[in-house]
Amino acid sequence: MQEDRRLAVLRAIVEDYVSTEEPVGSKALVERHGLGVSPATVRNDMAVLEEEGYITQPHTSAGRVPTDKGYRMFVDRLTTVKPLSSAEKRAISSFLDGAVDLDDVVQRSVRLLAQLTRQVAVVQYPTLSSSTVRHVELVALTPERLLVVLILSTGRVEQRLVELSAPLADDDLATLRSRLLLVATGQRIADAVAGLRAIVPTDDGVAPPPGAEATGAVVEALCEAMSDHRSDHRVAVGGAANLARYGDSFDSAVRPLLEALEEHVVLLKLLGEAGSSGMVTVRIGAEGPYEELSSTSVVSTGYGPEDQSLAALGIVGPTRMDYPGTMAAVRAVARYVTRILDEA
Repeated sequence: MQEDRRLAVLRAIVEDYVSTEEPVGSKALVERHGLGVSPATVRNDMAVLEEEGYITQPHTSAGRVPTDKGYRMFVDRLTTVKPLSSAEKRAISSFLDGAVDLDDVVQRSVRLLAQLTRQVAVVQYPTLSSSTVRHVELVALTPERLLVVLILSTGRVEQRLVELSAPLADDDLATLRSRLLLVATGQRIADAVAGLRAIVPTDDGVAPPPGAEATGAVVEALCEAMSDHRSDHRVAVGGAANLARYGDSFDSAVRPLLEALEEHVVLLKLLGEAGSSGMVTVRIGAEGPYEELSSTSVVSTGYGPEDQSLAALGIVGPTRMDYPGTMAAVRAVARYVTRILDEA
């Protein structure tokens, strides 16, 4: 019972400190949280929590504030993640459903996440190497000019024009389209490239089959499109103005984070490897990869189909944050982005 009570005291200290931004005293805890024990008992519990490193006293005769270890215990012992309200869910749905392409999805997501959490939001663009081929289409603009369309699982669309030296018959075009779909659809990029190259006729001295030139040219265009790494290591950032709320910890938390926002590689490392969709990761303070950002916490998750994570999204900010609400928002936005990409 003592352990449960002390956990309740720790939870109350975290919630009050995040809310009030002031060190928390025993009398205030009893008054605000109905702990069912006297202030003296709460003071004893706080002394034990301080001795064990979960809270600390920043000034003499002041209340207590959580340490990184205290935040970690608080997050690990959360029984439920605070659910979003119906209004918040409707806002997410209506805001993201209006996106017109992948860039728009990413930009809307980062703005929305920053608004929901009042933190700095970071959304990684889906990397090409982690995606699969959803569809390949060939459109004959003229008998000697083809439009090649590649659609990936990320929602990304690539188009290439292919010029032929001789006209391509409709039947040969249909046959080529079928072969492309057969070897590429549903395959990861590397496997799709290998499969496509395998259907290109070889120069073995035998007369090439009909459409051989078109096959080689179209495969080359598709492989070139799949090797385009413009999206790799790109992130969108939003909500930097939210850091103004943490002026009291500017030198320790805000300044290093502002500098980190200039380096996308740093932000990607902060987000970490994208976990499976729905699994939210919380890294608190010194648990992160950079010592200079030891006053920063990161809440992140992967997004994409269930069997793969295309990229990561999340928030970064000072350790004094609303972890339950932030975790709920990060998870919800990732789910909506996943759904939009699935339906794209």
